[in-house]
Amino acid sequence: MTERKKYELTDEFIEHWSGKKLYRIKALIDFGLVVAGSLGGFVESENNLDHNGNAWVYGNARVYGDAEVYGNARVYGNARVYGNARVCGDAWVYGNAEVYGDARVYGDAEVYGNARVYGNAEVYGDARVYGNARVYGDAEVYGNARVYGNARVYGNARVYGKAEVYGNAWVYGNAEVYGNAEVCEQRSVIWFSVVGTENGTLTIYKSKDGSLLATRGCFSGTVDEFLAKSAQVHDEKTKREYELLIEVAKSRILG
Repeated sequence: MTERKKYELTDEFIEHWSGKKLYRIKALIDFGLVVAGSLGGFVESENNLDHNGNAWVYGNARVYGDAEVYGNARVYGNARVYGNARVCGDAWVYGNAEVYGDARVYGDAEVYGNARVYGNAEVYGDARVYGNARVYGDAEVYGNARVYGNARVYGNARVYGKAEVYGNAWVYGNAEVYGNAEVCEQRSVIWFSVVGTENGTLTIYKSKDGSLLATRGCFSGTVDEFLAKSAQVHDEKTKREYELLIEVAKSRILG
């Protein structure tokens, strides 16, 4: 069965600094919110925007390289999607945002403002990344998480749940921040790697009500709950090490 094309490349093009030509697209049929005859943004080839689904590139947005936009995704404003990036599902990328490298933005996620998502990073679920935020490396932001301001999330870090990372905060390494976390400056979070019987990572951070939360493996709760759990399952040496680490965290975060 022959795929029905929903758009075509027009003769209008812009030249990328690399020498690539990016062509403005024009809708051939009605689909989603797009009316036949509407002009869209710019793509390098039809490989950049799927003919199936309601995905569309609007305005001055550009998609090129081996990047793909599909599903019901929208790329608009002055946004750029390139490299091997994928934007799909019901995701939106707009403003002056850029998604590139092998990054993935999907689900109902939104990346906007001057945000950058790149490397092997993934943003999905109902997550929002905006402002001047950067998410990169193998980091993941998902759930209802928000990363904004000048925040950085990278390495193997995970930010999810209803967590907010903003201001000048950096979350990286193997840190995990989730639940009702509110990390707005570097001193709001601390993590210790290669700890415990499994040589894992203990992350301690402020919640939105000002209390301290801890994550370690599958555990998430207050630091008091963590210490109580540790007393039940760990030997005296491991338990004491965790107590000392939490004292350091309290000193750093609470002052």
